Amino acid sequence: MTDYTTQVYPVIWHNDSVSLIDQTRLPNEYAIVEIHRSEDMAQAIKTMIVRGAPAIGVAAAYGMYLGAREIETSDRHEFLESLEKVAQLLRSTRPTAVNLFWAIGRMLKTAYETLGTVEEIKQTLFETAQTINLEDLQTCQAIGDNGLAVLPRTPQKLTLLTHCNAGALATAGYGTALGVVRSAWREGRLARLFADETRPRLQGAKLTTWECVQEAIPVTLITDNMAAHCMKQGLIHAVVVGADRIAANGDTANKIGTYSVAIAAKAHNIPFFVAAPLSTVDFELSDGSQIPIEERNPEEIYRVGDTNLTPLGVDFYNPAFDVTPAELITAIITEHGAFAPSELAKCQSQLVM
Repeated sequence: MTDYTTQVYPVIWHNDSVSLIDQTRLPNEYAIVEIHRSEDMAQAIKTMIVRGAPAIGVAAAYGMYLGAREIETSDRHEFLESLEKVAQLLRSTRPTAVNLFWAIGRMLKTAYETLGTVEEIKQTLFETAQTINLEDLQTCQAIGDNGLAVLPRTPQKLTLLTHCNAGALATAGYGTALGVVRSAWREGRLARLFADETRPRLQGAKLTTWECVQEAIPVTLITDNMAAHCMKQGLIHAVVVGADRIAANGDTANKIGTYSVAIAAKAHNIPFFVAAPLSTVDFELSDGSQIPIEERNPEEIYRVGDTNLTPLGVDFYNPAFDVTPAELITAIITEHGAFAPSELAKCQSQLVM
């Protein structure tokens, strides 16, 4: 069995239900939410109790099984019609993260291709969801190790920068971008991680730093507008971020602010890496202009707790993601290796559906 260095598993099957770490309560409170119904899973995804593209995919897979379990019919046709409605409910939660749609598609494909009774289809769906969960753990470990091969070789240990949270909390465990960080730490090649706070939801401040503290990885929190300054000061050797959707040409959607970091990295001749499973690549989209960008509640911008930060009469714009053009990306690190964005098309045949 693979020895995972982290014990953070945000989505697991336990006691006939799905256990989620409630990421909205971190870092002040570690709480588990038990999900028994597909409607509750949809709400958990929508409200960001579970977040991060791979973790959302795993949660959606289990959500499909929970929905299947709720369907009370022995007629195959009626069952599949009802399962399509469950799929549509889950699809409506977060429009940008492609792993959501990939996992739902894989579960539907499994249902349609499984012969036998409705109960046998349900059992196969459960097994498929568990497989997706385990595969993501193994994928993140491979991403972390593949990242070691492309990180800069320097006389001193590396200092890396990341934006948002692409760690164990954003996956089934271990992480994508933080998987690379963890592997570098494990191999004695990491001196420190710099983490952007990641406005407006503060995933870097709340989640990335929390994960690092759990494993005693040295971490320094900076505000989003400090990244370029830190680069100019020679504090950053490389940038590693995650992804919510990657177009076929390598254009990458990630948490808002990632594009700015990539521009700064380019200006300072610092390598900029994207770490993501191959399932994050949407080969149906030719470039990043076709990636849907989720816009969220403006309260995330103007309110902290019960305190309003702005006067009445201000307008707000709150896109949750931006798209980093492929030409700013040094390499995309996947479970199959690290590739230049222009080489992604070679990997399409390896994507499991």
